[in-house]
Amino acid sequence: MITSTMQDAPLTITQLFRHGRTIHAESEIITYQGPGEPAHTATFGEIGDRVDCLASALTALGVESGDRVGTFMWNNQRHMEAYLAIPCMGAVLHTLNIRLFPDQLAFVVNHAADRVIIVDASIAPLLARVRDQLTTVEHIITCGEGDTSGLGDTIDYEELLAAESPGFDYPDLDERAAAAMCYTSGTTGNPKGVSYSHRSTYLHSLAVTSAQTLALSESERVLIIVPQFHANAWGMAYAGWWVGADLVMPQQYLQAGPITDVIESTRPTISGAVPTVLSDILHNRPDADLSSLKYIVCGGSAVPRSLMEAYDETFGVEVIQAWGMTETSPLGAIARVPKRDSSNDPMSWRSRTGRILPGVEVRICDDDGAPLPWDDEAQGEIEIRGPWITGAYYLEPTEEKFHDGWLRTGDVGSINSKGYIQISDRAKDVIKSGGEWISSVDLENTLMGHPAVREAAVVGVPDDRWDERPLACVVLGEDATATPAELTEYLTGKVAKWWLPERWAFVDEIPKTSVGKFSKKDLRALYSNGELAVENV
Repeated sequence: MITSTMQDAPLTITQLFRHGRTIHAESEIITYQGPGEPAHTATFGEIGDRVDCLASALTALGVESGDRVGTFMWNNQRHMEAYLAIPCMGAVLHTLNIRLFPDQLAFVVNHAADRVIIVDASIAPLLARVRDQLTTVEHIITCGEGDTSGLGDTIDYEELLAAESPGFDYPDLDERAAAAMCYTSGTTGNPKGVSYSHRSTYLHSLAVTSAQTLALSESERVLIIVPQFHANAWGMAYAGWWVGADLVMPQQYLQAGPITDVIESTRPTISGAVPTVLSDILHNRPDADLSSLKYIVCGGSAVPRSLMEAYDETFGVEVIQAWGMTETSPLGAIARVPKRDSSNDPMSWRSRTGRILPGVEVRICDDDGAPLPWDDEAQGEIEIRGPWITGAYYLEPTEEKFHDGWLRTGDVGSINSKGYIQISDRAKDVIKSGGEWISSVDLENTLMGHPAVREAAVVGVPDDRWDERPLACVVLGEDATATPAELTEYLTGKVAKWWLPERWAFVDEIPKTSVGKFSKKDLRALYSNGELAVENV
């Protein structure tokens, strides 16, 4: 065997931080302060000094290698400083989901054993609800203005940094050491922790900069709408810093009005968001100027073809569908149009779940665990493996989620010969009717193509004859009208006849999970409790 003579430098976030700080010292982070207020801007060079001060301050508070430091924050400059300081000093960044129910929030803080939490004062009351339940937290650091009275003794972030000086001596780190952790949204049972290594974050960041994926580079200005507590903002924050892309942080201003003001005033070139955010903009600000955007990456749940077509027609902006999970760091596939498109229908590719990224492997397996062919027809559970895919949950014995070294995603779908995944449903959401499967995702996406329908979620409900049948829950657009008969007629010919729902419910809002997905668990509970006005066709 020939031994390599290449240098064996560890792949760490520290390398990523140093490169952005020095090579791209003039790049900027722009933090939106609200309508009519001037944005706060700082260069990477200036922020690098503040990162040093934060690392020094946390060390002075007793934070040591491997300790968990939580962040309970919006997307802003200070959160990015924590993104860099905490892992580079050898501690573990734990991004806390601000939308978790109180019992779940207390669980994840205690399960991770966070020693310190940095919190935006504007949302301090949300953390105060569980302060007396947090058994491991020794210090709470507060940022900005807000009511922090319910947190007990706190430390002011800016005063903490002012007491320190730039020039922190960052330790040499093992690339396989934990750098950050994030918990799943906990739709069933308690949330599960995923611990990202320095190596996995480095490699995922490298993949995100590839032209085959998000093509982040110094020439881009990235609006990070995806919360920094949601799978590390889909990797855009770290990758953007690394290559020197300007980063635009919108804080809590995520509604259609302020977010379009952010876009019009800061002129980003790339962004990423879940479908509900894009739908909100489309229906409430169709007059917005989004012309600075080259594209918007969209994921978190299936992106309706009608939404992508509407963005093409209304704004002239391409929406690119991507797929991943907290467990996959998160990117695993992205739906770009292939070089050789014999279909002459680019939207048929864009509306697929995504094409497998370089760096990961994907397969589909039947109920017995046997791999199935990539023929675009065989349906099975999607399994994935690769250097930024988790191999275990933090302190959780969940062997059933893994199969021969592959992560079982819980998604059901097919793959074609070009490596494009088409997810038909979550395994727990697929509707089993008369021994056959009905895809709730396909029904939802088709329904949302109707001009009167703003949102649609479909769940399986008990049926005496067929075991399960679909219940369609529909939110109509403002001033729009539609009846179950009209929507059934619209679906006819677009889906199999036996898929057509007999049960319909028109609702003001579809309940959402903490990361903006349709909460089908809540819909099923509303139905079983008799809280939905159901019309039968």
